[in-house]
Amino acid sequence: MAHSSQTGPAASWLSPEPEVARYVAFLRAINVGQHTVKMADLRRSFEAIGLASVESFIASGNVGFEADAVDEAGLERRSETALQGDLGYRVDTFVRTSKELSEIAAHRPFDGLDVESRGWRLFIVLVGSRPKPETAARLTALSSELDAFEVRNREIYWLVRGRYGDSKFSGALLERTLEMPATVRGAPTVRKIAARFS
Repeated sequence: MAHSSQTGPAASWLSPEPEVARYVAFLRAINVGQHTVKMADLRRSFEAIGLASVESFIASGNVGFEADAVDEAGLERRSETALQGDLGYRVDTFVRTSKELSEIAAHRPFDGLDVESRGWRLFIVLVGSRPKPETAARLTALSSELDAFEVRNREIYWLVRGRYGDSKFSGALLERTLEMPATVRGAPTVRKIAARFS
């Protein structure tokens, strides 16, 4: 008895094409101190690990790309390994899907307070994992008349009721309080990035 073959185009349904998703990687301290990285070199690092449609946006280390839908932690590790090899120093990387980023940008923390109309500054702190409840409590306990914090998923919304220079906080102090690496972006910048890569 002849057996039918399941190879070739007619059997392509057996192994569907992997789903492709859009991501944005936020890089920590990519251009500070003695380090200066050209955006073209940065894009090549991401392309070299098989990521597609790589595009940098604003020179503070924001990279959009497409990849098969996989876990974000895996993309972070691959990116960090590639950057370590290409640049010679560690660059912590925080990856979000375009959908997540849209939700982050749309969220209005502090009960929907209209920050811009008051002349205040809102920053979004991105971390690799959701802070533990005790860590979040330790951070919010540091709130003052000038600074306030709201923890939501893997982001911390940091409100400065005045000028940034008046705040007693910095990215380094936030990292020590959270006990994990983090990167900070102004909320208007995050909204621009979300609009670009949505």
